[in-house]
Amino acid sequence: MRKSLAQIIKNNFDIPKNQIEEVEKEGITGAILLQKKIISESQLLSALSIQYNIPFWPELPLEKIGNNFTERVPIQFLKKHTMVPLKIKNESFDSDTRFRQDNIAHTKKDFYNPEWIIAVNDPVYFQPVDDLIRILGLENFQLVLSTKAAIISAINISYDLNRDSAEQLVQDMEENGSTIISEIEDTADLLDDSGDAPIIKLVNHIISQSVKAQASDIHIEPYQNSFKVRYRVDGILYDLLSPPKWIQLALTSRIKVMAKMNIAEKRLPQDGRLEVKIGNQNIDVRVSTLPTSFGERVVLRLLNKTSSLIKLSDLGLGPEQLDVFENLVKSPNGIILITGPTGSGKTTTLYAILSSINKPDINIITIEDPVEYQIKGISQIQVNPKIDLTFARGLRSIVRQDPDVILIGEIRDRETAEIAVQSALTGHLVFSTLHTNDSAGAITRLVDIGVEPFLISSSVLAVAAQRLVRVLCSNCKQPYTPDDTDLKSIGISPLQIKGHTVYRAAGCEKCFQSGYRGRMGIFEIMILNRNLKRLIIKTYDSNQIKNEALKYNMATLRQDGINKVLNGHTTIEEVLRVTQR
Repeated sequence: MRKSLAQIIKNNFDIPKNQIEEVEKEGITGAILLQKKIISESQLLSALSIQYNIPFWPELPLEKIGNNFTERVPIQFLKKHTMVPLKIKNESFDSDTRFRQDNIAHTKKDFYNPEWIIAVNDPVYFQPVDDLIRILGLENFQLVLSTKAAIISAINISYDLNRDSAEQLVQDMEENGSTIISEIEDTADLLDDSGDAPIIKLVNHIISQSVKAQASDIHIEPYQNSFKVRYRVDGILYDLLSPPKWIQLALTSRIKVMAKMNIAEKRLPQDGRLEVKIGNQNIDVRVSTLPTSFGERVVLRLLNKTSSLIKLSDLGLGPEQLDVFENLVKSPNGIILITGPTGSGKTTTLYAILSSINKPDINIITIEDPVEYQIKGISQIQVNPKIDLTFARGLRSIVRQDPDVILIGEIRDRETAEIAVQSALTGHLVFSTLHTNDSAGAITRLVDIGVEPFLISSSVLAVAAQRLVRVLCSNCKQPYTPDDTDLKSIGISPLQIKGHTVYRAAGCEKCFQSGYRGRMGIFEIMILNRNLKRLIIKTYDSNQIKNEALKYNMATLRQDGINKVLNGHTTIEEVLRVTQR
């Protein structure tokens, strides 16, 4: 006689005493236990494995699967019923010990060299499994249980592997000799898109491949007799594709259709936006077009909304810098500015700061262009110039909402700057960004906008300049001894290098042969003490302000970069690339 789910869970898992009664209830289901967080998904599947005598695999062997079922089975059908068929290539699982886990109820002796396995998340729904078996004509197969995440991942990888390469799609278009622009609404998931037009497939493939490479931008650049598609990964542009010139118009038009832009207008710059879903990732795409002599230049900014917010401790701050930031954000009022060029991670730093102080007893309101991440418990306002909702106008309304903390996406004009200063002087903590090269340059910029120096000295607490350097790939980085020329170029003395290992980039498959994986920040934090405030009232020359700040042991961007090199995080070349003398 088959044991009940409640009995199996009670006998096999360490359930807290106060939850035993809940488990013992008659008719209790696995979904309810999961919803009440009494057991985890893995525990539930382990229990179902015992109850139904079906093996439980926490992971699926994705490197040993085929994908020849994708043309016969719609991806929506598999996702709806959370199941996936996996064709086993060449060797059987009988010789593979990788998936023998301690918590799996059935070991490899239960298998009989099946040609297929069918991974399901719920063994009760047998009808969809029967339909799948009938569609594929399966005879020799093994049923296994797996987690939702593992199954969805296997589905996405299987269908993604079956999609034509960008080069093949371009070749097909050249052979057809015609282009098709379809004004169909973008589907929820690019992997689900069934559009047969080669241009639709090409655009979808470019976006999905860029997301897979963790690119931040896609550039479509027209030239006289050709055009290029490039993507930016870790701040560096790489060539993705160089299609024939005649495809340019179709590609641009398709992107403009997806972003709900005017495809007939080719003489003026346009901005648009679209949201796509690739597997379980939600991607927000900001589209910008710019007319050039040889056609429209298009840039797509990719923002992965699924990725979690970075914590303050994950930005790359050293222990002393982290202490400085943590003390600054506890201030009851004042302005804290983050400066740097476009793409230097200013917004990410601001979000990390907000997350660190986000508590129920603090009223935080932001005005941004655009709102890049939704943060629970924070009121976020999107700038909309079409209805005259500017930073300044939105900020005037925000101060009447009794905020404790205000975030302004960017100080762009005198009106915004003055309201920010007044807000800081009347008991609010204000965060914002400026486009300047270093921390001292922010003071010059504010005066240039039109803010009086005495107001700056009264309201600004600190200015933090930042850049992003690429982090060395841990799999292939190589230790070496830099020569005197390298050391001199960055300003490291031979004494500093003693006791430290310096690395250089090599390149491997894991980092796309670049030698780097991911990025981290380097920072220059200028605290406005009394002497600096007195100096700002007298002069707003950035060189004098910086020299004064250096007297109080302010670490420059270059010096922080040197520390990252000596600690083995990045290379001399990277620091030289993003810093100035």
